[in-house]
Amino acid sequence: MTTGAPSKPKHIVLTSHPPKSGKPLTPIHWGAPGAQARGPVIGSTTDALARNVIGTHSGSYMLYRALAVAAGALSPMHKPDLTNTAPPDPIGPFAQWADPAKIVSLDPYGHMVGEVFAADLARGLDIRPTIAVTRAHIDMPELREALAAGRLKPDGRIVDATGHVRTTKVAIEPVWYLPGIAERFKISETDLRNGLFEYTGGMFPELVTRPDMKVFLPPIGGTTVYLFGDVKGLGDPKTRIGGRVHDECNGSDVFGSDICTCRPYLAHGLEVAIETAQSGGVGFIVYNRKEGRALGEVTKFLVYNARKRQEGGDQAATYFKRTECVAGVQDMRFQELMPDVLHWLGISRIDRFASMSNMKSEAIERSGIRIVEQVEIPPDLVPADASVEMEAKKAAGYFTGGPAPDAEKLAATKGRGLDG
Repeated sequence: MTTGAPSKPKHIVLTSHPPKSGKPLTPIHWGAPGAQARGPVIGSTTDALARNVIGTHSGSYMLYRALAVAAGALSPMHKPDLTNTAPPDPIGPFAQWADPAKIVSLDPYGHMVGEVFAADLARGLDIRPTIAVTRAHIDMPELREALAAGRLKPDGRIVDATGHVRTTKVAIEPVWYLPGIAERFKISETDLRNGLFEYTGGMFPELVTRPDMKVFLPPIGGTTVYLFGDVKGLGDPKTRIGGRVHDECNGSDVFGSDICTCRPYLAHGLEVAIETAQSGGVGFIVYNRKEGRALGEVTKFLVYNARKRQEGGDQAATYFKRTECVAGVQDMRFQELMPDVLHWLGISRIDRFASMSNMKSEAIERSGIRIVEQVEIPPDLVPADASVEMEAKKAAGYFTGGPAPDAEKLAATKGRGLDG
């Protein structure tokens, strides 16, 4: 690694104050029909006067980039060479992209910047992708077990005889349209901006000094999507859609902890997605970086200790109470934003939704996406040591499978199904 004083970007300015024009030089018209009418998202620091968003790119990794620049390992003037980085499979545009109420937490054109903003890139604007699409294979022992048990069958197209599964992968960085976020949570934009500023220790002063900037690149984890089958079927109402929305649980998803049901949920969701693709539809897994119900892994492990050390040991009756005692709240995942990625995929109906969470299914239905069938995890896939978690969640109002409830029943439901 090289060290030394890095070259300085042009036009260093205090971003807590607006430029003389009082508005960004390249405005963003969120929800406009088409990328050019909407305008590019410019969060680069190479030319501060061209910036039209609060924050900068890379989500939760933005500080690593800043550290690399400070250490002299990365030039602050570096612009990515986007040659041959375009998606191998086209996704969109879909009608939902031009509806400012449907998508407020990601940039629907984030994977297409090299194409739709080619002229802007050619004249020197530093526009960076916030979405990337690639092809890959998945190899999980649970999928090989499903093949051996006959629940999945090799077809040579999606699943081969060894259990390798072909997939299209999508990585998404968060891009928040602040007026839309405020509307989604039924608060004023001013209160949203003040809250984000104050309760991050004043990290982004532009939230309160730049009301002209309506888009924020938050330093949080993003989303990965795994698609199975022909993605050209997305957006076609005749295409069968099936899969799962899964919130990160590193201990279970990666390391196989048996204290919770997250990895079994994930594996079952993959089976549903693959089965849907093999029947001619498109399967999906949406994987959100929201560790420990977005409370974080430190809080999660503190709660584990509190649950195990309380009088009487770990109990279903106090499962959520111990979380609230440590964190002050049971859950911070805010499923209100979760359906955005489904709208980005052009989905208007999910034929099979692998989840026992009413929080997820209700949020999806409220966003205008119909769920035909909600599928629970088979009991034989639940680890024995996860019984406390399962009992607690069922007591909290878990959905128990079958057809999705109608709108009237959804409105009356108070269950909190909190699967991963």
